[in-house]
Amino acid sequence: MQFIDLKAQYEKMSLEINQNIQNVLDSGQYMMGDYVQQLEKELAAYVGVKHCVTCANGTDALQLALMVWDVKVGDAVFVPSFTFYSTAEVVSIVGATPIFIDTDPRTFNIDANHLEKAIKDILKEGKLTPKIIITVDLFGQPANYDEIMKIAHKYNLLTLEDGAQGFGGSINGKMACSFGDIATTSFFPAKPLGCYGDGGALFTDSDEYYQLLISLRVHGKGTFKYDNVRIGMNSRLDTIQAAILLPKLHAFKNYELDKRNEYAELYTEYLKGYVIIPYVPERYISSWAQYTILLNSENERDYLQEELKKKSIPTMIYYPTPLHKQTVYSKYNFNLDDLKNCEKVSKICLSLPMHPYLDNETVKNVTNNLISILEEYRKNG
Repeated sequence: MQFIDLKAQYEKMSLEINQNIQNVLDSGQYMMGDYVQQLEKELAAYVGVKHCVTCANGTDALQLALMVWDVKVGDAVFVPSFTFYSTAEVVSIVGATPIFIDTDPRTFNIDANHLEKAIKDILKEGKLTPKIIITVDLFGQPANYDEIMKIAHKYNLLTLEDGAQGFGGSINGKMACSFGDIATTSFFPAKPLGCYGDGGALFTDSDEYYQLLISLRVHGKGTFKYDNVRIGMNSRLDTIQAAILLPKLHAFKNYELDKRNEYAELYTEYLKGYVIIPYVPERYISSWAQYTILLNSENERDYLQEELKKKSIPTMIYYPTPLHKQTVYSKYNFNLDDLKNCEKVSKICLSLPMHPYLDNETVKNVTNNLISILEEYRKNG
């Protein structure tokens, strides 16, 4: 059993992927070829924004957005502590200060109430200038943008939507990667829409941001590549990766997203009453980058994971250590008492196999074993 079955996905669309790769080899357009432009147009149309700019990976996408806004030393950037390191790493790379925000333990996304409190605290302290909110659409579900955008407008902050896991999710029909002033996604192979290497993209309705992004991703070029007008990056998406992503995007739209939701519903049906199941608010659709449950304790979680492993059922812990507890931020000391939810969640969360090429029998096997192990543990505990 695979945690994410990329082999099964490839087998289903191998003919088209192979043909696209061969077309790239025949054309010799390995960088910024026709498939890149086609992919950008289709991605923008799917998300529902004016512009898409592809780049080398999701981390670069976040950094490019911060560079567009000239985020620098002295700026405060508000980021969830319960997420992958790159969300905060890019803030530190450009010299700004990440301000960690607690998680909503029901949705796993950034806590809007704590966000506003942190903004007020930073303003009161007066050492940093609040500038950006980076949301994360964690595990496939968009963040609480109704509240977050109110806060952003109230304090005149820009919003960067980190949709690395959220691609395909939506709120009332509005797609993830369309909520921020700029949004990003990642095409890392394990993401809902993944390539066979690294890749990323940015989305925006702003013509100004778009022009800056297409310059910054290629060494800050001006009218041509030997006219460099600003400091940029080398962050282009390979044409072969775009060729791979196009058929995968079509499959994602046509049936993969529906299958992810179908298997998530099965998990929820079988596991309800045994564990804390994921919560999806009304009007929200998740793309289920992960199906993550909460257990009663860290000991119970660890025991369950080990016993499932013995039965060849893979699981993962996303994320075992909140960002404010990472070694690199060992000197971080801002409002640590406000970050208790993410610390608790990190000790009791467990992600189960989730991908569009599961089947009912596999989901039933996972849940039957999980329930049996938990019942034994709780009986003997």
